[in-house]
Amino acid sequence: MRSIPLALQTAYQDLLETLRQQALSEIGGTPFLKDTGGKGAYWYARQRIGDRVVDRYLGRDTPDLRTRLEKAVADLETQKALNKRCASLVAQLRAAGLPALDRESGKVLNAMARVGVFRLGGTLVGTHAYRLMSAELGGWLDNALAVTEDLDIAAFENLKLVIEDKVDPDLPDTFRALNLTPIPGLNARRPTRWHMPGGGARIDFLVPLMKEGNEAVFLEPLGVYAQALSFLNFLIADPIPAVGLYRSGVLLQIPRPERYAIHKLIVAQRRTGGQESKARKDLAQAESLIRVLAEDRPYDLQSAWQTALNSGEKWREAIDKSLRHKPDITALLNGL
Repeated sequence: MRSIPLALQTAYQDLLETLRQQALSEIGGTPFLKDTGGKGAYWYARQRIGDRVVDRYLGRDTPDLRTRLEKAVADLETQKALNKRCASLVAQLRAAGLPALDRESGKVLNAMARVGVFRLGGTLVGTHAYRLMSAELGGWLDNALAVTEDLDIAAFENLKLVIEDKVDPDLPDTFRALNLTPIPGLNARRPTRWHMPGGGARIDFLVPLMKEGNEAVFLEPLGVYAQALSFLNFLIADPIPAVGLYRSGVLLQIPRPERYAIHKLIVAQRRTGGQESKARKDLAQAESLIRVLAEDRPYDLQSAWQTALNSGEKWREAIDKSLRHKPDITALLNGL
């Protein structure tokens, strides 16, 4: 993999840090800490909207978040300057060829970010997430493996246990404003997929399958139904922040590259019914990432691989079957 020049990596990290700081400042309100006992302590910002008092979820209590909150108060007067600076960095990174969001995907993801989808635990998965890993890994991934119009958003159902907040306005209203309509599935009253009529962007909401027969699950903080899928809990555990290059930048979160790679080895063997091309793409993306991670982040890759192998016989069988098609990757993993 060709390395991205250090100056561009630095510009990307600068943009990411600025957007993360800006996200806290833009929420507004008075930050306060809510201790939920055994479930942990979480920060919220309390603000009055009309005759309502609303608590907006900020994140789990960590030293890093406390530092960011202190800085956010001082940054409230500099938002316009920050927006211009971020737009300039986005333009610089796009001009240098870093993977950017197309107009349709950028518009949809930007709208979801603004109403709080990613702040409240949504994680961008799938090929769009793979594209954004170039900047995270500091190298150019194969663009031929990164072509898609689909947007996949995943989240844990149990977020509702600790997050007493929700998107505002709700996603159905936001989607209607973008001319997105639900696609009826097995249950027309519980759509998990949205699209732009006539083609274009399509959005799928996903959730880890925790019990059989639970095909559509309501994600309360996001206000939409999601399709339950096996192995997804492994993919979206402990996601990382990322920037979608669109306008002044879209702050998202994506899976960790090492988990994404191993997850692709698993799901490649779950493709059925004429999905051979998707299975080949899964394996190619896994190989592309594993080659980079084995050299640059071997301990992270080894940890993700061992976690998956220790998760059950079905996990091991799927991984082993994929690796039989990729002997070079098998050697890399065995050499960790």
